[in-house]
Amino acid sequence: MSEERILVVDDEEHIVELIKFNLENSGYKVLTCGNGVDAVKLAKVQKPELILLDIMLPGMDGYDVCKEIRRDVEIASTPIIMLTAKSEELDKILGLELGADDYITKPFSVRELLARVKAVLRRRNASPIEKLYKFSDLAIDFEKHDVTRDGKKVELTLKEFELLEILIKNKGRVMTRDFLLDKIWGYEYIGETRTVDVHIRHLRQKLEKDDKNPQYIETIRGIGYRFISEE
Repeated sequence: MSEERILVVDDEEHIVELIKFNLENSGYKVLTCGNGVDAVKLAKVQKPELILLDIMLPGMDGYDVCKEIRRDVEIASTPIIMLTAKSEELDKILGLELGADDYITKPFSVRELLARVKAVLRRRNASPIEKLYKFSDLAIDFEKHDVTRDGKKVELTLKEFELLEILIKNKGRVMTRDFLLDKIWGYEYIGETRTVDVHIRHLRQKLEKDDKNPQYIETIRGIGYRFISEE
């Protein structure tokens, strides 16, 4: 049985019970919470391996919870899947902008939810082949999921780290947006290549000295991105 703990944050009791029942049947340990303030406290104390976070919460909404978690060094890299009844693109993009790794729109099938949870945790626990990479002022430890720039730690979300890893391991080669969607998100994001663009922008803001004139991640107009090789 899995020792991985998942924090489910939703104020709708029947949804919490449904998710909890199916996650526990799949071998996960489940923590639950019905409001944003307690969710942040619980995440800091329990440090779960994954958070399923509803957007519409009493007191502090899911967006603010996500921001608080990303500000805390000890739990900043915790994967977050947003649960929302909103289906508009802007709502999805806002969640990604704030550091969410994924989102799923209500109503959702249990099968789909479990598949996404499994995919996120599998990528989180994957053991990279290459352990350490250094280029210019960047140092990336793929085994520890540590990134430093000029010797200072850079906090990346799980998806940001995975995106950086695949770009570096294919340095000098153009990675299309569709390829990155398939490899990083692990399922079909038909037509939603903006997901990649949002995460690339976040990476540049965190890694580049001038994100408007990137030194590391190059945009190949109309196609995708390439990590600039030192060779």
